[in-house]
Amino acid sequence: MVLAPFADLAIHTRDPWGELQRMALGLAWPAWGALESPLSALGLTVAVAIWGTLAGVVLGFPLALLFARSRLVRAGCAFVRAIHELFWALLFLQVFGLTAYTAVAALAIPYAGIFAKVYAEILEQTPRAPRDALPPGTGRLARFVYAELPLAWAQLAAYTRYRFECALRASVLLGFVGLPTLGFHLESAFREGRYHEAGALLWLFYLLIASLPWWGHRRLLLVLLAGGAWLLGPWPSVDGGLVWRFVSEDIWPRALLAGDWAGLVAWFMRIPDLGPAIGNTLLLGLLGTVGALVVAMALWPLACRHVGNRGTRLAGHGLLVVLRSTPELMLAFLFLLLLGPSLLPAWLALALHNGALIAFLVARHADAIQPAMPGLPVGGRLAYELLPRLYPGMLALLYYRAEVILRETAILGMLGVATLGFYIEEGFDYLMFDVALFLLLITAALNIAVDALSRRLRPRDGAVMDDPCAR
Repeated sequence: MVLAPFADLAIHTRDPWGELQRMALGLAWPAWGALESPLSALGLTVAVAIWGTLAGVVLGFPLALLFARSRLVRAGCAFVRAIHELFWALLFLQVFGLTAYTAVAALAIPYAGIFAKVYAEILEQTPRAPRDALPPGTGRLARFVYAELPLAWAQLAAYTRYRFECALRASVLLGFVGLPTLGFHLESAFREGRYHEAGALLWLFYLLIASLPWWGHRRLLLVLLAGGAWLLGPWPSVDGGLVWRFVSEDIWPRALLAGDWAGLVAWFMRIPDLGPAIGNTLLLGLLGTVGALVVAMALWPLACRHVGNRGTRLAGHGLLVVLRSTPELMLAFLFLLLLGPSLLPAWLALALHNGALIAFLVARHADAIQPAMPGLPVGGRLAYELLPRLYPGMLALLYYRAEVILRETAILGMLGVATLGFYIEEGFDYLMFDVALFLLLITAALNIAVDALSRRLRPRDGAVMDDPCAR
């Protein structure tokens, strides 16, 4: 909090309310006729999400079996998931170019690390009695297949479905770096002030998320995979020589490859001043975490069955769906157009998105609680019966999201916010891949440190922690 007084939270636009009115009108009266091939962009968004998720499962599941026994596996998974999908996309752009396979790879690599960690946690929580009841001499593979996997399957499947929903949002975001998903058309429409067209695209995205239980049913999985493979198109031509040069030379300082330590010191001195960038990244992550808690405390009663009536609950659910379905980068981009460049748009985006997600999970947990004193007024029920039972789980969720919030804080620099992500994107834009990689390593180290701290701080007995979506 030492850095809080130095945060730039000012509004720099001349007419924010007029801009907000124009955005609201665009959302209220979407220009469906102005869209050019929206189904193609929508289909490609789904194709990238489903194949990126599948690739993450294929890579992450074997790692989950080794996760508890190998410190090297845990460290590797922590590293790959600490770097945001957009930064992975910037790296894979140098290999696959502006193709859908860049987006698939950008999802698969960090998702492998996430799946490995979460699947391992789920498997560790399975009861030991069925495994111990097997005959002596039963092999490790047989114990896993017949005693552990069946008990954990429901939770593994539930988390995979949730991660697929996250992949849909991430697939949209990848359009912000030029990849041909729905986000590319959204970013162009908003940046050029075509708010009615942008409103139509947003409604398409919200309908896609809301209808996921129907079109994303497991019985349609093979159809979705086959259709997605067709939409991804042919495998792009990759120049192996250029890829090897990128991996072996471009991403490393020339002085390091030459063994010139004096030159390496000079290279390091040319790195942008990291102090303010790291400070802004940590400060924005902390502000976003605190803001998410405030938003969650304010919004979860709106969707709880113990508060209000059916109409207010329906409106509350709708608000939470919109806020948690809209990626932070997209929210920050909208607030940037509305309020001008500062930390304020990024803070609002992080607080609203993550707070809505926490509020959704807390409200779902609250619905399962049976009040012991039904005669209490609403205020008393909230203050004396529900909140004391929900607050530890809410804090657990907040600490789980702290790592995600810091990852998102870094990428918000791509919108001009002075975090580490600003200098990382600058490094890629100016083909300074060695500088970009160095800053990515610092970003990953910060995320790993925050993740370790959050594991120490979060409560161990919060009921909401058992929900796979909390991770």
